[in-house]
Amino acid sequence: MLQADLLSKSWGTPWSACATDGAYPRARDVRAVVDYALTHGWEPDHVGGKFLLTEKKHAGMFELADFLLTDRLWDSGSPDPTARVVHAFEQHPSG
Repeated sequence: MLQADLLSKSWGTPWSACATDGAYPRARDVRAVVDYALTHGWEPDHVGGKFLLTEKKHAGMFELADFLLTDRLWDSGSPDPTARVVHAFEQHPSG
């Protein structure tokens, strides 16, 4: 199994950063996640286990145009991603 928890970079909406904004990954985003995972050790034919694309290990090397990797969904001790979303928006405000 491949797992990559994605967080929308949308900001400047009626919602605050990191709130539900209705953004969903597109096919090209899923393809980018799969391609990255394949080049970083994921073996889809291997039975059992889970390959995690984590913020801690992969965020410095992998980012999508509209989404960031986050560990917050399964690790409550991971950093609040709000600053990363705001920074990403400021780098590319038009999306």
